[in-house]
Amino acid sequence: MNAINRRQFERFALAPMYTPVCVREIDGNGRPLEGHAYDVSEGGVRFELDQAVPTGSRVTMQITLPAGQGPIDSESGSERSVIVFGNVVWLDESEPGPVRMALAITNFARLGDRERLLKSLGSGRYLRAA
Repeated sequence: MNAINRRQFERFALAPMYTPVCVREIDGNGRPLEGHAYDVSEGGVRFELDQAVPTGSRVTMQITLPAGQGPIDSESGSERSVIVFGNVVWLDESEPGPVRMALAITNFARLGDRERLLKSLGSGRYLRAA
């Protein structure tokens, strides 16, 4: 059986314990929620938080790539995170504990964030996700 890949962008697996995310609902209370990313592409992120964010919520997300693998910021010499805007498109509350969700990225927050993410994903350091 051949599975049809409907994804527009290739996904890359991340080490969740080394890939923190910080999520804020744009239309909600604005309180930051911290969690971890499981995979990322130019078009989306699969992640988990201790608290569910309702499907359809508009959020901003800061993704901090694993140490030693993120793009270097030319001014500070340190690794930079990538900040995106997007919509929560699904969540899975079927198991107790952290809630897994997916974010569809609608745009990148800062000039150069998209390019930094693509450069990092294209570095060969990440495995392609199924």
